[in-house]
Amino acid sequence: MVTPQLSPEDRRARAEQVSCADIVDALGRRHRHRAHLLDLVSPTPGRLLFGPAVTISFFPTCAAALDPAVHNFRSLFRSAVGDEPEGKVLVLASNGHQGVSVGGGTKLGRIHHYGLDGVLTDGRLRDFAELQTYEFAAYCSGEALEAGGSVITPHQANVPVVLQGVGIMPGDYIFADGSGAAIIPGAEVDEVLLGALAVREEDAAFREQIANERGPGPLDTPGAGER
Repeated sequence: MVTPQLSPEDRRARAEQVSCADIVDALGRRHRHRAHLLDLVSPTPGRLLFGPAVTISFFPTCAAALDPAVHNFRSLFRSAVGDEPEGKVLVLASNGHQGVSVGGGTKLGRIHHYGLDGVLTDGRLRDFAELQTYEFAAYCSGEALEAGGSVITPHQANVPVVLQGVGIMPGDYIFADGSGAAIIPGAEVDEVLLGALAVREEDAAFREQIANERGPGPLDTPGAGER
């Protein structure tokens, strides 16, 4: 049975009904490879980050070693988000430099002004207090104090990237909340959301069963599948 393609609004509504753990369980029923990120930090941890990925890959060299007319955040950002940036998620790959800042409150203000849903990175972000004033969601490895331009430089836009060993293709869907992030193949997002809702319903049934299992008489089910 083919799941009808959802509108962006319906997709978002479904995403708001589930958690990252639900998404990971639903992905696990379709694939066996790792598709989640852990130990993320956020200036606004209660916000859901959800949308199709656009990427910027950083390269481990200072800005002086690359042509600044090409390899700069502004140009690569505009190339990544395209003509319809609304609702997308900016993914910034540090390429092994998780302790280095990939952006701060000033240049990441573009995420707000272009209408993106937010940013996910395996690197650090600066200016948490400023990022809290925007409406977008942000998840990273921690807060930085120093700019990262002497260590890594924006290099390519909309290329496959790897964060914490997880591959992300442009167009894959990002789902992140206070517990972590999951990467959903773009072509499977609606089926995975439907599967996550099913996981949530199953867990609710298990909770009800557990609440009622203390008492006389045999148990109706062995509890297989409890998470």
